[in-house]
Amino acid sequence: MADNTVTLAAVSGAHGVTGEVRLKLFAYNLDSLKHYKSFNDGALTVKSLRPTKDGAIARFAEINDRNAAEKLRSTLLTVPREALPKLDDGEYYYSDLLGLRCVSTDGTDLGACVAVENFGASDVLEIQLPSVEGKPGKKFMVPMTADAVPEWTAGAGGNIVIDSAFVI
Repeated sequence: MADNTVTLAAVSGAHGVTGEVRLKLFAYNLDSLKHYKSFNDGALTVKSLRPTKDGAIARFAEINDRNAAEKLRSTLLTVPREALPKLDDGEYYYSDLLGLRCVSTDGTDLGACVAVENFGASDVLEIQLPSVEGKPGKKFMVPMTADAVPEWTAGAGGNIVIDSAFVI
């Protein structure tokens, strides 16, 4: 990412009248979020976090009423990439895969990874094929498994190698 930040949650709206906000989590779980004391380069200081059925409720020191909480709607909560925990071999952050060039095992350019989803079984990569005659390329999905993705390298110059049998 150009600004070297990672988005962990987004404010989906106000909760109550005292300045709490509802959060949509992009982190693994609420415990992943509790690791951080502030977001957005210190602009939002966490006072409390608690889980809900579909996300979390947060209270920030800087937000004291419903009007201020409503103004936060759609605000992304970010932390510096360097603040994230170190990963073990074979692990990745979704943000590390987004934008990576994709090639098939036979060397065909497949475009780029534009999204990573998880529908319950495993992570799924959404790949957008290169544009054709100025029109955006079609998209297809590939499971992020060792069979489908035998190799990937994150970072500048990294790429994702997709087994040709999984290419549409």
